[in-house]
Amino acid sequence: MLCSVYDMIMGMCSAYDDIIEATEDFDIKYCIGTGGYGSVYRARLPNGKVVALKKLHTREAQETTLFKSFQNEVDMLKEIRHKNIIKLHGYCLHRRCMFLIYECMERGSLFWVLSNDKEAVELDWKTRLNILQRVSHALSYIHHDCITPIIHRDVTTCNILLDSNLEAFLSDFGISRLLDHELSYHTTVGGTCGYIAPELAYSVVISEKCDVYSFGVVALEVIMGKHPGELLTYLWSKYTPCIFIKDLLDSRLKSPLLQIGLTQSILLTLTLAFACLHPNPKARPTMQHLTREFNLRRLYQDELVFNEITIDQLVKQEIYYVHQS
Repeated sequence: MLCSVYDMIMGMCSAYDDIIEATEDFDIKYCIGTGGYGSVYRARLPNGKVVALKKLHTREAQETTLFKSFQNEVDMLKEIRHKNIIKLHGYCLHRRCMFLIYECMERGSLFWVLSNDKEAVELDWKTRLNILQRVSHALSYIHHDCITPIIHRDVTTCNILLDSNLEAFLSDFGISRLLDHELSYHTTVGGTCGYIAPELAYSVVISEKCDVYSFGVVALEVIMGKHPGELLTYLWSKYTPCIFIKDLLDSRLKSPLLQIGLTQSILLTLTLAFACLHPNPKARPTMQHLTREFNLRRLYQDELVFNEITIDQLVKQEIYYVHQS
């Protein structure tokens, strides 16, 4: 059965046959990406609308866990209304053929763009900082503005999609969970290796601070142009390495020193990212706090030379800034 999320979409996805015809029964030539348990197809519907179809592989559709993941994503996205969260147009939940219908993100995932030298250069510093601000707003919305808070649980650069204007959209709510603040929420560990909060190594109690940690990893990845890797284990150790901030920056881009005010924004972003990566979840800021910080203008001490600032100084907050009106 093909179901629509919004009445206005009904005309676009009026029949299951439209989807089958548009993809020639999910022919591989329409496939634009493949994951562990499903593939994504690009389809042009009869009314000219281009959509992305996330289809579960046939054998995986028989597995209860994966079926529930698809159903969970539908349930979550039906209730979410935010400009930087992927829009679910419709879905088909049938054991024989299971797929979700999204708006099409022409530029693909943030991970793919950062991994491609030509594409990565298009993501200049201003665009990268804008992406992080947009994602922080999306996370703040699901944590603090929904009737029942939602924990995404898999915030990665693979699950941040970019449209033709390089605007960012948070996607993939397959393992997300509603958060009841009256209860301790126990669950199996979910997420992507390299982005999972360290406390989940010894506890199965999750909170929104798990998403905050993952966002910190994403922020560093966007600034560095690659996953921070072992740097994550050193940040809050007793012996934080003496690495200059300038050596963290993606070398494929022009120096931020060439643009007025850009270094200030990068320093702020890194300061907030390091705070998100604190090993103690209670010491991490909330996404609501982060969005407020991103929206305020900052001025770091004038006597500081950008090229001489180290990671250690930002982690220990030895660099101070003042609010500007």
